[in-house]
Amino acid sequence: MTGTDKYLEELKWQRDEITRQQHEIIQSIRYASLIQSSLLPPESLIQKLLPAGFILFKPRDIVSGDFYWMAEKDEKIYLAVADCTGHGVPGALMSILGISFLNEILARGESYRANRILNLLREMVMKSLHQTGDVSQSMDGMDIALCIYDAANKTMQYAGANNPLFMVRKDVLTEFKPDRMPIGISGHEEHSFKNHFFDVRKGDWFYLFSDGYVDQFGGQNGKKFKYDPFKSVLLEIAGKKAPDQKEKLDHTLEKWMGKYSQVDDILVMGARFD
Repeated sequence: MTGTDKYLEELKWQRDEITRQQHEIIQSIRYASLIQSSLLPPESLIQKLLPAGFILFKPRDIVSGDFYWMAEKDEKIYLAVADCTGHGVPGALMSILGISFLNEILARGESYRANRILNLLREMVMKSLHQTGDVSQSMDGMDIALCIYDAANKTMQYAGANNPLFMVRKDVLTEFKPDRMPIGISGHEEHSFKNHFFDVRKGDWFYLFSDGYVDQFGGQNGKKFKYDPFKSVLLEIAGKKAPDQKEKLDHTLEKWMGKYSQVDDILVMGARFD
């Protein structure tokens, strides 16, 4: 075997080794995706708690930094949409923490307001990540919108960490603004999250979402989709059935993206309680 042959053989071995390692990494991430998916609400629970709602969930990678959560307790329905720091594997690890902590809070047996749940969630995230406020520490955490629907009294609570809640009632969109601080350490002074409390009327639609949809690049000039066009789409679809709303949101996004790649995880939850 000549020197050239040996060199080519070495190159082939390196290429095959890289291919093998990439395959193993992808397989590991796919398995991690199965674990993450098992922590999300099963389809049976979604159909029970949101029979007239929908979830549009488009992870950018195999695993996602966005997650949705729902639960039922004492005639109350708990809904949340969260966007964790990063996407892919780092975001997925944070999402597992978020889902686990929310389940733990609800399992304590106490009846919490929405803002109290976010306060507790922040404490647990900061403690688990050993965040004490030192500037050298990571700013990992999550943004979240959390709602509690009281079926007996037809009322809704909402609290948000950077993520708003949109309500469409009779062709009017109302935005419930979040507190401008995350679940986790931030550069701002920490204070209790605000609790919004209001009545729910027949036909009201509620939309919880991450920023992936509005931040997606596309169109002729490669700009972000932004909030005003997103609100316009929601006003257009709010009178339609849930499957049609989901399809319209997805189609609008795909048309907007065109040749551009998806830049972040995308998650929109639509909820109606009649």
